[in-house]
Amino acid sequence: MLTERLNTRNYTFFEKLKSVDYFLILIVMLIGVVSVFAIYSTESGEFSFYTKNHLLRLIVFFGMFLVLSFIRITFWYKNAYFFYIFCVSLLVITLFFGLMASGSRRWLDLYFLNLQPSEIMKIAIIVCFARYYHRIQTAEIQNYKFILVPLILLLIPCYLVIQQPDLGTSILIAGTGIIIIWLAGLNIKYFVYSGLLLIVSLPFAVSLLKPYQKSRILTFFNPDRDPLGAGYQIIQSKIAIGSGGFFGKGFLKGTQSYLEFLPEKHTDFIFTLFSEEFGFLGSIMLLLLYILLIYRIISIGFYAKSFFSKLFCFGFASAIFLYIFVNISMVLGLLPIVGAPLPIMSYGGSSMLSIMLGLSIVMSCKIYSQDQISNY
Repeated sequence: MLTERLNTRNYTFFEKLKSVDYFLILIVMLIGVVSVFAIYSTESGEFSFYTKNHLLRLIVFFGMFLVLSFIRITFWYKNAYFFYIFCVSLLVITLFFGLMASGSRRWLDLYFLNLQPSEIMKIAIIVCFARYYHRIQTAEIQNYKFILVPLILLLIPCYLVIQQPDLGTSILIAGTGIIIIWLAGLNIKYFVYSGLLLIVSLPFAVSLLKPYQKSRILTFFNPDRDPLGAGYQIIQSKIAIGSGGFFGKGFLKGTQSYLEFLPEKHTDFIFTLFSEEFGFLGSIMLLLLYILLIYRIISIGFYAKSFFSKLFCFGFASAIFLYIFVNISMVLGLLPIVGAPLPIMSYGGSSMLSIMLGLSIVMSCKIYSQDQISNY
């Protein structure tokens, strides 16, 4: 039985408390505090709707992070596939019964939260792949039958998310899955061949995109082609970031934000507002916090005994890096605009829930780092 293959031991309450990574908690708290002030600034210094909701979600989900951290890592191992199936089921339900907004059906109304299942899927795919590759010997990873299964597991949620439609999130899910496959040890030649195939098929893929998605790509190459339409967001974002200079204009003094030139400043473009007010120096300090966050997650993975824990930590750290890279590149005009919230900083309950859930699993890897899980 599975329970007989899990090499675990009993931990006292004080042993668990001693094993908690308090530095990781401190980093998350600091980013959370910065995010509250940033959201507060988007409402022109008024403690209003977005600020209240963001603060409430931060408190609730941070508390959830601390509580779930004490769930044994073997629980996530044993239920990895169920978690994946559950999230895929939510994606299917969303296609039929989800809330419609701006032409997309991405949310489920849970009364207390409009849940975006695709955000939770970002964590489910990491847990699922960590479980899958934990039980495969390194030499067998190159076998075609072991390559096909994770590709199918990855394509299913990506297809469902694209149907919402939400191309940006599907790309992030796909990117996270591919990174984990690479971390598991798949030969680099497969990624080279896949990359070449992607480049060749790119013109055909573009023809399948919806008009607004094509417009975003054209705007990426030339924002000035439609300065008051599709290119407006990115033009205003660049102006705001550039006007911040080295030290920034000061807290609550961002003119692009306060004069309502910057759309979506509380969600995907929160970094733009922050950069305008705190400048290059403030932006570097925020990025330093993210670097420390990623570093702590990787460090926990290095010290974990089981390959499942290692692969989850390395995969989650890579995913956070990917989210940050895509979001900042997007607001700087280095990538087309996609739905990529900045972890913890951006307003959005599902995104914060996803990140805090991932962090709780990382902390579980730290608290129960001595647990070993057999490959068989």
